[in-house]
Amino acid sequence: MTKEVTDASFDVDVLSSDKPVLVDFWAPWCGPCRMVSPIVDEIGEEYAEKLSVVKINTDENLATASKYGITSIPALYVFKDGEVAKTIIGARPKPALLQELSDFVA
Repeated sequence: MTKEVTDASFDVDVLSSDKPVLVDFWAPWCGPCRMVSPIVDEIGEEYAEKLSVVKINTDENLATASKYGITSIPALYVFKDGEVAKTIIGARPKPALLQELSDFVA
């Protein structure tokens, strides 16, 4: 299940999570974001026991996007123990994303 997070909920939903969290930094006008969004949703459902998946709209949550230096979207960040553990910039097909995420979903 993919959850929408905000600047206000980011610390609780992401940084304080007891399991790794895949964060999809996106915006409604971003074509590649719309392409990768359903893939991110599928990964969230298929690997829910190992990985939390959240999305954050960079247009509406500038503080978090700025804090993590988001300049290109889609940007997929994996947070583990409150720290960035993996960064994936740009849209990828599902097999490529799963390869990138293999340390967290294996």
